Amino acid sequence: MRSSKSRSRAKNNRNRPSGGNVVNRVFDSSGPEGKVRGTPQQIIDKYNQLARDAQLSNDRVAAENFQQHAEHYLRMLSEAQREIEARREEQERQNRERQAERDRERAERQEREAARQADPAEAPQPDVMDFASAEPTPESGLVETPESKGAEAPAQEKKEKPARKPRARKPKAPPAAEDTPADTGDAPEAAE
Repeated sequence: MRSSKSRSRAKNNRNRPSGGNVVNRVFDSSGPEGKVRGTPQQIIDKYNQLARDAQLSNDRVAAENFQQHAEHYLRMLSEAQREIEARREEQERQNRERQAERDRERAERQEREAARQADPAEAPQPDVMDFASAEPTPESGLVETPESKGAEAPAQEKKEKPARKPRARKPKAPPAAEDTPADTGDAPEAAE
């Protein structure tokens, strides 16, 4: 069982704002006229209005009380805004530092690249492939073509296929004397 002392401490800790975004947080304020609910700026405006109303009704005590309530929330709001501003400035400083580091790295890369371009021995050399002796590999991404086979492939084709001999042509037979143009029907009939 807890003592009443520990319960009261826990209750006090619950009511305190625990950092975070105080500017947009909704508070319940128990003032002399009852509860006022809203963000700190809304509560300040409400207490200032109540203080003006009390002043118009010649109630200086109530007006002072409302002004003190408004001042409390005004302090909370200004403190929260200072913290937000400090965080923003810290982030801007970190961003400037990161940007400066990136700029330095970029300048160093450009200097190295300029030095490489000035000294051809330091420049990256292109890969050279010997297509005559190299077999195309699947990872090269090249398609095997007859030109990529080189001189080796035609030699294999010649070995596989024997060379053809030219065919001898039969000489044309001279026309026989027995054949007359009338027999063949090819000669003109004017020869008679």
